[in-house]
Amino acid sequence: MERRALLGRAGTAAALGTTLAAAAAPALAQPAVTQSAQPTLRWRLTSSYPRSLDAIYGAGEVFARVVSELTDDRFQIRVFSAGEIAPPLQALDAVQSGSVECCHTTSFLYTGKNDAFAFATGLPFGLNTRQQNAWMYEGGGIDLMNEVHRKFNVYGMPLGATGAQMGGWFRKALGPASDLNGLKMRIGGLAGQVLSRLGGVPQQLGAGDLYPSLERGTIDAAEWLGPYDDEKLGFVRVAPFYHYPAWWEGGASTYFYVNLDQWNALPKSYQAAIRAGCAEATHWMVARYDIRNPDSLRRLVAQGAKLTPFSRDMMDTCLRTWLDLERELVAKNPDFAKVHESWSKHRDDMRIWHRVSELSFDNYVAQASSRR
Repeated sequence: MERRALLGRAGTAAALGTTLAAAAAPALAQPAVTQSAQPTLRWRLTSSYPRSLDAIYGAGEVFARVVSELTDDRFQIRVFSAGEIAPPLQALDAVQSGSVECCHTTSFLYTGKNDAFAFATGLPFGLNTRQQNAWMYEGGGIDLMNEVHRKFNVYGMPLGATGAQMGGWFRKALGPASDLNGLKMRIGGLAGQVLSRLGGVPQQLGAGDLYPSLERGTIDAAEWLGPYDDEKLGFVRVAPFYHYPAWWEGGASTYFYVNLDQWNALPKSYQAAIRAGCAEATHWMVARYDIRNPDSLRRLVAQGAKLTPFSRDMMDTCLRTWLDLERELVAKNPDFAKVHESWSKHRDDMRIWHRVSELSFDNYVAQASSRR
């Protein structure tokens, strides 16, 4: 009987030990119910850029890849180049109407809807790329812009940035600001209104139409981005005068727009994947241009590009004209005025800091390099 009792106590102790060990052991990961319940989505993105421009168009593909990876391929976005689904200047219209879920475009193409759209790309004599990014993400720019965007049934955020651009390609060299009188130029956004006030004739054209228009003389000049893209588009062969800098905007941002109903219907995790994809694509695009523009500029000069700065008269006259236009837009457009209040405050603050730190360093390095 003592033996049976001892065996019974031993069995009870063993069972208890097994139970305690199981309780102490780390729980094995189980498939999350919420993860498996996430929907499988197949969206289309219409780009305003041709596939041949691998930096600006390619940012859309980087974005789509990141979204797919973050959602284990459940949320896939297929990118279509300009004209495959919608014309390059009507990408936003297609998203507004719901004929396509989202687009990658340049917001200042749509200032005809509301001049405030220009802030999402950049204003004349405005923020550089770093400053624009700071205002968008830390200065409330994205939220302010979406107050405007909601009126057009879209939600948006930055997807890409070009950095500082060149002033453009001209069939004839420019001198004083009076040379703009009668000039037919492809130029976007509010800079086109400045050109118009100085007697020029602004044109809205997609990238694919620029070379043939310059070659035929339909336009006299065209600004696009910078050396890397401009080399691919072949402008040097038909308009050799390459002026700089681009006062049209300090550093242009490109933008992602999604139909507002489609955005609101997305799970929060998918919205987060879109935000992450846009941010990664933006960093990628800036880096790609900064690395590739120098070699492209050297090749363009070797091919005959006449690298020429705008005259002081040109820059000063354009700046005065812009400041007049800026004040008028603030006075007549409440949307523009509300965004401008935030944008201009951060612009002035960041420029003070920039002069103290960034600009003083850059100027010293440039001077030191010239002495070597």
